[in-house]
Amino acid sequence: MKKEIGAMLLLSAVIFTGCNPDPSEDHTQEQVSNETSHPTQEDATLIGTSENKEIKLYKVANGVKLDFNGKDKKFNWYNPGDTGTDPQVFYIDITEDGDEEAVIIIQTGRGTELDNYDIHVVDKDLQEIKVPNYEDIVAHHIESKIMKKDDGTLSISGKALGKEFHFEYDVDPELELQQNELGFGGITIYYLENQKIKLTLAASVFPMYVADFHITYKFDPTKKEFIVAQIEVRPIQE
Repeated sequence: MKKEIGAMLLLSAVIFTGCNPDPSEDHTQEQVSNETSHPTQEDATLIGTSENKEIKLYKVANGVKLDFNGKDKKFNWYNPGDTGTDPQVFYIDITEDGDEEAVIIIQTGRGTELDNYDIHVVDKDLQEIKVPNYEDIVAHHIESKIMKKDDGTLSISGKALGKEFHFEYDVDPELELQQNELGFGGITIYYLENQKIKLTLAASVFPMYVADFHITYKFDPTKKEFIVAQIEVRPIQE
């Protein structure tokens, strides 16, 4: 990963984030059909399927349509459709309750030192299961503090899910520190590993990335949503 962000990061971030709707809002349209639905080429474009085609994802006006074993529903998911990376579609028991869910990963932003994805999990009843986004995680589970030492290095410390971290980072002695805590949002990459949802969240001190926060989610059957189970902090400079 390159460490220099530069002005292009700011420009790219404005372009992509300016179009992204507020993730805290309810973006589903409660329109479900119990009959097999096959959107026509005129009103929908197939943009992804699970390995055995149990799940089909279509691009439609103002969002997407998800076909789950013959039942379909429209969602207002942000889908720019021109990032160069196709949506990833999975049919997997990600909640470990014995029933498969649809897991959709969509690239929503791409540019110089910018790489953003959204993740969506939908159950067999076509109800979306909440997966906390990076803003929620930073607000509730990450604390950080940055200080510039006399020798020019940065002292970076804080807590991630209650666990303390601290590391030093070498920088240009002429760097003017413009923040007192880590910045997030430039790189947010979701993926599945060992039947778990994971997120790589890059932390920055302008104009460079200094660490990756590797987040593992787990499903909470009481809350009926995913929660953060683990956060591992890895400095980019060793």
